[in-house]
Amino acid sequence: MLKTRVASAAVAIFLLIAVVFSGKTVIGISVFFVSIIAMYEYFKALENASYRPVKPVGYFSCLYILLLSLEHFSFGSLNWIKNVLSSEFLSLAVFIMLVASLSCIVFLHRKYNIVDVAVTVFGVFYITFLFSFIVLIRNMENGFFLVWLIFIGAFSTDTFAYFSGLLFGKHKLMPEISPKKTVEGAIGGMLGCTVATTLYGVYLISSGNVSVISLYHYIVLGILCGVISQLGDWAASAIKRFVKVKDYGNIMPGHGGALDRFDSILFTAPVIYYYINFIM
Repeated sequence: MLKTRVASAAVAIFLLIAVVFSGKTVIGISVFFVSIIAMYEYFKALENASYRPVKPVGYFSCLYILLLSLEHFSFGSLNWIKNVLSSEFLSLAVFIMLVASLSCIVFLHRKYNIVDVAVTVFGVFYITFLFSFIVLIRNMENGFFLVWLIFIGAFSTDTFAYFSGLLFGKHKLMPEISPKKTVEGAIGGMLGCTVATTLYGVYLISSGNVSVISLYHYIVLGILCGVISQLGDWAASAIKRFVKVKDYGNIMPGHGGALDRFDSILFTAPVIYYYINFIM
């Protein structure tokens, strides 16, 4: 099992490096396709618990990520993509999504109910909204270097938490939700994340790639990501426990589906984005 997990992770890291180095558009389109897969896995898990999500609403919302990946392009004098991504238009889009969803319980009430609509809208915010922060960070100034903080923060937390729990885990953290999680693993994941992001900060500063950010910011981000990343993992476990599935999918042997692998990233990316914008 461990060999499969390591081999699968190695392939995923290779693909991740290739995607990130390919530029803004490629990473945006890649995140778009991953969000589609994650949405499919989420809907499939809900159906296992006898819910009927309004699938067109969920899949259509993923187009927002695709538009973000094209934001830096200019399509004529109208520059329509920037207009579509304006806060006014997005608030309108949210309103339309709610109206469309609620219309289902009016005109298709034999098929959908308010709970079906609620879990669908939750999926839009949980998957589309949270995934979009990866693209938003990549589109920033120095985005190529800053986007790595998402993956370093999430993956280092997962890795150190896994091995810390394996080697030192004695005290169960939340057995009702995730029986294998331990207090020692959680602490190890947070400390490992802090060390990893700090070392990455040292590299960015010493190389001059991102010299305007002080080292202590990377330390704080490491602590924040080490905590929030695990919260994302626990939240995904809680959902799986409720709908009675072990994994969301099997796209990554030893890791599960796309949503299993990206559950911590979904929480890490927004924290980094807001920290950069509001604190740095």
